[in-house]
Amino acid sequence: MVSELVSRPQHASEAGTRRFVERHGAGKAADAYRTVHKLQLSTIGIGTYLGRPDDASDAEYVCALVEAVRLGVNVIDTASNYRQRRSERAVGVALQQLFAMGEVHRSELFIVSKAGFVPMDRGKPEDPLAYFRSRTIGRGLAREDELRCGCHCIAPGYLRATLEESLHELGLPMVDAYLIHNPESQLQELDRASFLDRMRRAFEAMERAADDGLVRNYGVSTWPGLRAARADRDYLSLRELWALAEDVGGVRHRFRAIEVPVNLHLPEAHTLANQDGAEGEAPLLRVAADLGMVVLGSAALGQGKLARHDALPAIMPEAHALPEGIGGAVHSALQFARSAPGVTTALVGMSKVVHVYENTRALGTPLASRAWVDAIVAPRGAAIQR
Repeated sequence: MVSELVSRPQHASEAGTRRFVERHGAGKAADAYRTVHKLQLSTIGIGTYLGRPDDASDAEYVCALVEAVRLGVNVIDTASNYRQRRSERAVGVALQQLFAMGEVHRSELFIVSKAGFVPMDRGKPEDPLAYFRSRTIGRGLAREDELRCGCHCIAPGYLRATLEESLHELGLPMVDAYLIHNPESQLQELDRASFLDRMRRAFEAMERAADDGLVRNYGVSTWPGLRAARADRDYLSLRELWALAEDVGGVRHRFRAIEVPVNLHLPEAHTLANQDGAEGEAPLLRVAADLGMVVLGSAALGQGKLARHDALPAIMPEAHALPEGIGGAVHSALQFARSAPGVTTALVGMSKVVHVYENTRALGTPLASRAWVDAIVAPRGAAIQR
């Protein structure tokens, strides 16, 4: 008889994430985990973008990742180009340690990586452009015109090869979400029709990867794209991308996740009605929620800038439901990022264990009300559009 351990899936599952919450829920707020696609995901996830590309930072990241999972975080975000591929490798080392110690099973974690920016590997090359060309065009993974901005590629062959490399670095057979990284970068050199054709081909590659059991879901990770004004060159329409996915994969397509900045300095995903909603224009987070998407809010602390009191809005409402001793700039900023309606998980870069201890305490805080979220950004002149 196959044991329960062997039979558990190699991706985040309903039963697995439920077990994780049952083990780690003590001392957490009742809404510390959100349920999307029947998965229970922590409202704070660990990001791995910042840090020096060196061995010492790798070791610190491994310790931080292990401790974050122990303290109740089950969403891990990385990318092929973060820290010159070192972040994916650090995540892989941390996961193997956790699995070997029996502290967590693969089905309890939601793991995300990305492809798009051609990653350097263990150091900056003397001629970066020549290196990027060698990793894409030189390997037969892209045509000459498919390497844009000198370092960005979403050609199907390149995406598939990078995905396979990501899985190798992570030591996993599958990731829960593989995101096309800042696809709006292509719009700096392409007209919109050509861009959408590129995205269609990229989605076809991701659907094939899902069919082959390499990804559970796919999506896009953007910086300005999904929160930009419609007139901006790099604007992305979520409904347009959703329609592409339906054309490629039918109603059972796997385009189910997005990553977008959501923080006190960049609140547009919550405040700006720039997307096509069910009843007219609506903010991105509302449209994504209506579509049932996993929404990862990146840069919850503005890459560290929001950890200072002088970076917070001039007028702050009362720190709603912040327990005594864990208030202040960090937790006020985290409360906004994780409480914004429609956000599944607020991602926070945590390269050191001390950051993990500080940030995960917020999981013991109930999510703030929508009125509180609105009140934080309203004094800055950010009109809440509904």
